[in-house]
Amino acid sequence: MPANRFYSSFDFETLDPRTPQAGEYRNPFQIDRDRIIHSSAFRRLQSKTQVFLSGEYDFYRTRLTHSIEVAQIGRSICAWLAQQGSVLGDDCFIDPDLVESTCLSHDLGHPPFGHAGERTLHRLMEPYGGFEGNAQTLRILTQTLFSEGRVGMNPTRALLDGVLKYKTLFAEKPANKANHYLYNDQERWLDFAMGNQAFPVELTPGKARNSFKSIECQIMDWADDTAYSLNDLADGIHAGFIDVSRVERWAAEQTLSSDDSGDVEFLCKAMRDGRVEGRLNRLIGECIRAIKLATTANFLSQSTKRHQFALEIDPAQRRRADLHKKIAFDLVFRSPQLQQLDHKADFILKRVFEVLRERYIEPSQPKGLHLMPQSIEKEIQKAGTANERARLVCDWIANMTDHFAFRTYRRLFDADFGSITDFV
Repeated sequence: MPANRFYSSFDFETLDPRTPQAGEYRNPFQIDRDRIIHSSAFRRLQSKTQVFLSGEYDFYRTRLTHSIEVAQIGRSICAWLAQQGSVLGDDCFIDPDLVESTCLSHDLGHPPFGHAGERTLHRLMEPYGGFEGNAQTLRILTQTLFSEGRVGMNPTRALLDGVLKYKTLFAEKPANKANHYLYNDQERWLDFAMGNQAFPVELTPGKARNSFKSIECQIMDWADDTAYSLNDLADGIHAGFIDVSRVERWAAEQTLSSDDSGDVEFLCKAMRDGRVEGRLNRLIGECIRAIKLATTANFLSQSTKRHQFALEIDPAQRRRADLHKKIAFDLVFRSPQLQQLDHKADFILKRVFEVLRERYIEPSQPKGLHLMPQSIEKEIQKAGTANERARLVCDWIANMTDHFAFRTYRRLFDADFGSITDFV
């Protein structure tokens, strides 16, 4: 296969030099992808909430199946764009392995219990530098992916830039914004991803800077939007939260455009016909074909082609995705059943964190009970500040699967649960 002119040494570079392996047959992007797939952080996604708690029913999506679906859509977008031929060619194309890596890793940092867990950890960690799912993904890739010695995978610059949905540091974020930031100590990886070039003055911290994304990050973002605007909707229908009568009542209370009304009727007809999965899957193809590349210029355009292009999305498809997300939000995520689970998730994580805070982050006594794995306790003992200790505690909690979080809570607070042989 001829060399891909879309990428240069700037894109393949890593913060620390990689030692070439004898007989290596993969390019750097394929190495990145393989390291992600074979990590425990990736496997843990199989037991983390997407819409419904993992394990409630076998056929509902988890963070793992969602990530796989996003990766498939991302690769298909690459194939669609390559087929258009107006800008790209056989020797100049957006690398599908790189996009796959970006998609597979985009949710690595999500804690147990989905967005409810993320909101709780952000609130609890606010005094110590915050918690943000995207920032945690970056932390996993660069610092903690491999448990042996807690080291990262030393990703390529292109992968780092691909997963960096947000480029505002915690200390820079607007006061009224709860999330969408990086941790303050991640500035070195942000600087490296940007080729150590300063952001221009017009890219102010917050929305403007967070909107600055490489083409691979834009593809991942649209693939993610496509997957959860359609697949989360399908799960809500299969679970009985969404049916024809509820959608029709919901629509009657909204101010919908004629296009929105047509899409609502399409959805209702799919439910009446018992063809939800097939017809929503067909819309995935429409979302893929609804995009094209446009050229753009910015402060990184001279360094890499990854910042010479923007993804243009058909406004009709964007509107329909927003409509589907609103239906799922109003009828599923705001339902009493899920709100009660969100309340329980908040309660569990808050109580576990408070116990660990008193024992490890701001201890009143130098020694106490061993409540965390010995290897993490040793790191905490070496940490010089409360913020560093809190980050290590937060890492442990954020890594938990839904069920491990439940079990940890019960071992700490349920007198009738656990025994001396209960270690998992």
